[in-house]
Amino acid sequence: MSKFNKIDTIGVIRSTGIVPVFYNKDVEIAKKVVKACYDGGIRAFEFTNRGDGAHRVFRDLIEYVRKECPEMALGAGTILDAPTAALYIQMGADFLVSPCCVDEVIALAGRRGIPYSPGCGTVTEIVHAMELGCDLVKVFPAGTVGGPAFIKNVLAPLPWAMLMATGAVEPTEENLKNWAASGVTAVGMGSKLFPKAAIESGDWAGISALCRKCLDWFRK
Repeated sequence: MSKFNKIDTIGVIRSTGIVPVFYNKDVEIAKKVVKACYDGGIRAFEFTNRGDGAHRVFRDLIEYVRKECPEMALGAGTILDAPTAALYIQMGADFLVSPCCVDEVIALAGRRGIPYSPGCGTVTEIVHAMELGCDLVKVFPAGTVGGPAFIKNVLAPLPWAMLMATGAVEPTEENLKNWAASGVTAVGMGSKLFPKAAIESGDWAGISALCRKCLDWFRK
């Protein structure tokens, strides 16, 4: 059973504002990365279902997070069908994310009370997902569909929408301030938040420091 309920998880994502997006087949590296982000102030983290055996890594990772990062909402990303969604829900995922809108996942997540953020690239897709019960909709690929200007233009007629931009989000002051100014609820950030060199050298403190900077820039 997920530690967070639907309202709490969305609240955690809204209050944090930045959701790291990460995958590694080595569970020990995944643990280090999550802990580094947690120490840097991150409270929502998306582990993507992108490699063989990713669910086994997630199973061990969520047990670790519950003990070492008790305030962290750990979600599963790249969920493309209901059976995969059910698997991650059973392992305790606090939220689910997809690169596209999968109606069967919306139905399953709704029955289980698990927040689901489908990837949408048009106003029609966003409204469709909201009509089916998705509270936080992922805009993807955010940079390609129009960047911060797209978010701002969507929110003009839909000011109640909660949008999470993923794609073209970078750990720089200018980039994060532009996204924040668009009115976006949160942003998803991938590999640039945890550079390969930092992971290879075990510079976990450096990743924590970068997370703190990014949170500060975004919140300002």
